[in-house]
Amino acid sequence: MLRAGCRAALRVGPRGREPGAGGRRRRYYSSGPDSLKQTPLHAFHRQQGGRMVNFAGWSMPVQYALSHLESHLHTRQHCSLFDVSHMLQTKVFGRDRVKFMESLVVGDIAELKPDQGTLSLFTNEEGGILDDLIVTSTSEQHLYVVSNAGCREKDWALMQGRAEELRAAGGDVHLEVSENVLLALQGPSAVQVLQTGVSDDLAKLPFMSSAAMGVFGVPGCRVTRCGYTGEDGVEISVPVGRAVELVELLLRDPQVQLAGLAARDSLRLEAGLCLYGNDIDETTTPVEAALVWTLGKRRRVAMDFPGARVIVPQIKGKVKRKRVGLISTGPPIRPHMPILSPEGRPIGEVTSGCPSPCLKKNVAMGYVEGEQSRVGTVLAVEVRKKSCPALVTRMPFVPTRYHTLK
Repeated sequence: MLRAGCRAALRVGPRGREPGAGGRRRRYYSSGPDSLKQTPLHAFHRQQGGRMVNFAGWSMPVQYALSHLESHLHTRQHCSLFDVSHMLQTKVFGRDRVKFMESLVVGDIAELKPDQGTLSLFTNEEGGILDDLIVTSTSEQHLYVVSNAGCREKDWALMQGRAEELRAAGGDVHLEVSENVLLALQGPSAVQVLQTGVSDDLAKLPFMSSAAMGVFGVPGCRVTRCGYTGEDGVEISVPVGRAVELVELLLRDPQVQLAGLAARDSLRLEAGLCLYGNDIDETTTPVEAALVWTLGKRRRVAMDFPGARVIVPQIKGKVKRKRVGLISTGPPIRPHMPILSPEGRPIGEVTSGCPSPCLKKNVAMGYVEGEQSRVGTVLAVEVRKKSCPALVTRMPFVPTRYHTLK
């Protein structure tokens, strides 16, 4: 039953080919017998008993020895280690790197301090969301960009195409795909575990900030205080040749357990975080998706990002539909189920849903007509042709525990 949300996640994304870096660098993933790409930790996952599934054209672990429920709760109570190496890591170099990125995203990249990052959105001229991504302005004079696995080919083509346009106009920008493994260590004890293996004081590394450092003796890592669970934690970009070594060192701490896609999906849903392809896509605008906070204030005034002519007027106006959180009891809520008004009229559709291991209730998100989106509105979801009451609820469903400096 708790796999309902994950089943939806596993459908996301095309089987795109890996973006290249001009043919200059070796590829560290390989394709299995059914043409699924593999992360550098694929053999390790199998050795650890990981159950592998197709996720966006990648062979990824959905869970290990712990059940989905046990893994989810372990992350909330201790910490878990996720392999997220299927995501696209891109470095953007050149004096025009900020101009380049701001020509593609809605955020204010110019205002980022050294080693500060932000969640942003690629948008098209119609205001639709092409992908969500994290952009970090590193102190090493490049932007570090992490975007979704299901959009790898699309994102790379978008960035490469714009870089070529800027260079043709005399601009200075070039891209490099990072082959590093990307690990996510998530949970309330994640930083405590990591602190024993780094010399930097992690208490001084707030949410959405980043630093290059050695980790448990492995040099050349980048540690970013972020994640996809709502918990405190980090993502560690680690050189591929020593990734297994670092994973094994982290797992020596009994607080750390391996976790897979099943727990990752239910954790992000409890945190109210969007899954691209389910909750946001090219048909949804940032305003409809309740992601207005990603729009930089300067960028709103200048209206100089893709789709601004559509998106900015929506901020103060009315939208026909809006993403909301829903809580219900009874049978699980799953994607594509109709959302009904109190009178039983279809007013929207569920985009993500699963039973919440923490709340012992069903949590979901979906789009409803704008006038029905107010928190506290009693709606219903049609489950197997039966109307089940659902309450529009503020997200996150489970309080987040991001680390901020006081």
